Amino acid sequence: MFRYLPLILKSCMRSKRRSILTVTSAAISLSLLGTLMAIYHAFYFGEAPPQQALRAIARNRISPALTLPIYYRDKIKQVPGVVEAMPFQFFAGVFKEPKNIFARYAVEPEHLFAIHADYSIPEDQKVAFQREKTGCVVGRGLAEKYGFKIGDRITLKGDIFPVTVDLKLVGIYDSLFHDDVLFFRLDYLFDLLPERRRNKVFAFHVLIDNPGSMARICKEVDELFRNSPARTRTEAERAFELGFLSMLGNVKAFLLSISLALSFMLLLVTANTMAMSVRERVREVGVLKTLGFTTPAILSMLLGEAAFLTAVGGLIGCCFTAILVALVRKLPAIILPLSSLQLEPSVAALLLFVAVVIGLASAIVPAWGAARIPILQALKFTD
Repeated sequence: MFRYLPLILKSCMRSKRRSILTVTSAAISLSLLGTLMAIYHAFYFGEAPPQQALRAIARNRISPALTLPIYYRDKIKQVPGVVEAMPFQFFAGVFKEPKNIFARYAVEPEHLFAIHADYSIPEDQKVAFQREKTGCVVGRGLAEKYGFKIGDRITLKGDIFPVTVDLKLVGIYDSLFHDDVLFFRLDYLFDLLPERRRNKVFAFHVLIDNPGSMARICKEVDELFRNSPARTRTEAERAFELGFLSMLGNVKAFLLSISLALSFMLLLVTANTMAMSVRERVREVGVLKTLGFTTPAILSMLLGEAAFLTAVGGLIGCCFTAILVALVRKLPAIILPLSSLQLEPSVAALLLFVAVVIGLASAIVPAWGAARIPILQALKFTD
């Protein structure tokens, strides 16, 4: 096929407008397909960052909507291999307008940065967070998005919790991932809540000493509360994120079905283009045969044209995918695996492979028909 590359390029330029439209449609479809593939890879094949591999989440076994008593923390810390345990409470609420969506958690300030060693913050800001009851810290990404500065007042109007939280920004942390989260003090939230809702939390963050001990520690933590009124389900932080995601529905099937629909749509577009291109060149095929070109040679040229157009579309689609992935990565960290989303080389290679396969599949029927047509019939053909 490569020996006929000059002829393939000439054929692609036969109708510049049609080729440009084909490449453009392929690039758009493949960029969307590549974004879905990158998301799928991040959810189900991506590896957790090293620090995340040391963290587990213990939540209510029945549902994340049900709380756990805060005294579970001391029992969890007694499990061999547990370095630290920290209760945390998800706080929804509204910041100025409902459209301002970002994660907000009430935590224990003295344990937050020990468990999240991947968060870096100046020591004086860390101390201020531990001393000031109404203090809060935010990620660098969130601070830049809303223009937050040290000393600013941040008010959150509760919805799950019927309270208004008035906070003072005392620190800004840096992180490669999850840099758009707000943390404030759990004891401050408890002070605002009625007695019956205090000392109950959404879950516990558990820091372990070795990723290899994760399965054992999770099992032992759950065994501690096997006969308790509120049983726990403890799992690696990454597994918890995927479990939380599964509450939205069968995300895996959704991503796969949309990917198949995009592939089928691209197949139809490319097949239509190649059918028109081959129909216009039936007489040329007859001329090529009179010059000694064999059926396999003609078939390879026609297939090469389709593969070349979709491959170019795939390369452009990879560039578009990288842009879309960067935009998705900047979305609020509600679905946490997306905060580390990126176009992996393996995903880009698979996307190019899919592009070439679609190109070949779309051209195989018209190309095979044209390559096998007898010389006299081809020369007499009129469109």
